[in-house]
Amino acid sequence: MSTAPDLTGQVALVTGASRGIGYHLAKQLAAAGAHVIAVARTVGGLEELDDDIRQERARTGKGEATLVPLDLGDMAGIDRLGGAIFERWKKLDILIANAGVLGVIAPLGHVEAKVFEQVMTLNVNATWRLIRSVDPLLRQSEAGRALLLSSGAAANPRAFWGPYAASKAAVEALARSWADETKNMALRVNAVDPGATRTAMRAQAVPGEDPSTLPTASEVAARIVAITGPDRTETGQLFHVRDNRFKTFRLPE
Repeated sequence: MSTAPDLTGQVALVTGASRGIGYHLAKQLAAAGAHVIAVARTVGGLEELDDDIRQERARTGKGEATLVPLDLGDMAGIDRLGGAIFERWKKLDILIANAGVLGVIAPLGHVEAKVFEQVMTLNVNATWRLIRSVDPLLRQSEAGRALLLSSGAAANPRAFWGPYAASKAAVEALARSWADETKNMALRVNAVDPGATRTAMRAQAVPGEDPSTLPTASEVAARIVAITGPDRTETGQLFHVRDNRFKTFRLPE
């Protein structure tokens, strides 16, 4: 079982926090003592998350949340988010860029342009914009930690998964490049492959699959939260949740 680090006094930003893995990441980071900035489009999901965090705080005295209803297609909104964090906290300790969309499972020639563009906008462009917005804040932390959520599809693209696979390959490239830029700093940057997880997105992608055979979003989140602590020094690597370990990216021959 993964053990969460003590994150008391730390500020953590989680995107896609209203459901699935992001919801449980935010909830567990708060339970570990962090003040969580929870970003998502769905206000109802954010409010439910806030209720859970408040209940946990009443029980243990740990964790707080700031809710940020934001569509990550709003690039100017992502820019403003970084400014707002600076005004209130002057730093950011943990970034988990979790938000993403699947698009459609279809032959590349059948994918509509607007669908392809939406996948790239939300999975790639918004991730880059988020990096740009919070990179200075993470550098102000004594032990900044950034995790970008990827997928096994990035390294092993399958038929009909083209847009999603391409977007996650781009996310991994961003993570590796950012990690190399900051390797001599306290900031550590890694990508995360959560593996097949019992979520609504997985059900959409593989409708015939028995969800009971998959780990829950809470179980996956616990393993990710366990690598957010200041004691973890890996950077520029890919964390496989299924194997519960970091792996070096395959380098070109």
